[in-house]
Amino acid sequence: MQLSGHPESILPTTAGIVRKRVANLTDNEVLAYKMLTQEPQTAKIVPQFYGAQEVNGDYFIELQDLLTGFKDPCVMDIKMGCRTFLESEVTNKTLRSDLYKKMVAVDPLAPTPEEEEAQAITKLRYMLFRESMSSSQSKGFRIEALRLRGRPPVKDLKTVRNSDQITQTIEQFLGAKRSVTKELIKRLKQMRMIMEKSTFFQRHEIVGSSIFIVYDDDKVGAWLIDFAKSRPLPAGVNVNHRATWIPGNCEEGLLKGMDELINAFENVYASHGSRKCLQI
Repeated sequence: MQLSGHPESILPTTAGIVRKRVANLTDNEVLAYKMLTQEPQTAKIVPQFYGAQEVNGDYFIELQDLLTGFKDPCVMDIKMGCRTFLESEVTNKTLRSDLYKKMVAVDPLAPTPEEEEAQAITKLRYMLFRESMSSSQSKGFRIEALRLRGRPPVKDLKTVRNSDQITQTIEQFLGAKRSVTKELIKRLKQMRMIMEKSTFFQRHEIVGSSIFIVYDDDKVGAWLIDFAKSRPLPAGVNVNHRATWIPGNCEEGLLKGMDELINAFENVYASHGSRKCLQI
């Protein structure tokens, strides 16, 4: 089950394993999983990596199917970071009318007077606008999609932005299951601690990764997935994954997002049953 992203890139194989399409055998995601699984602690917070191979001219990585062992689970996909695009994607400063039209279609009041006059914006402006429409820019994460037991996936969650909306969405996802909430808080804190100590995370920009949460009546799981946009840091550049992004500093807000996500789940745990859930 893939809740968001590009479903055509994921292929089932034998039991317990999925294939994810990559560009080639030296793709950034291939290199990322190789390095992540070489660190014993970091390997605990990502899917098991079984290698990369070529199949009929296409290239794939083989990963643990994170749904194996769960029965009709509830699933949530959370995109991490205050910035979910690569700096290389927004270096072109050409003013684009198509992006202006996209922005105005979402929020007619968003353009500045200068932008209204030009009837065009840069791609960077559009990407920052898009991040601001969700909780990405302010919280360092956004809930991309979720699936409740016996229900189809819900994917129109990108405008879940403020703290109340986030709390209500998480409450709807968890129901009144305090034990599940407690286990998830414990797991997320473990993941954050491992990220803070990991050599890989100290030396890489982690853009566009997601926390994938799964639970059923018996088990709870959470993993960090999607490393297609992970990049080694340039020489002399250091990041703490919490600082504000300024073009060139490579900060993406991954750990800020972990802090805020843990805080959101702790708020839900503290308020179980005391507020009305958002109906999804």
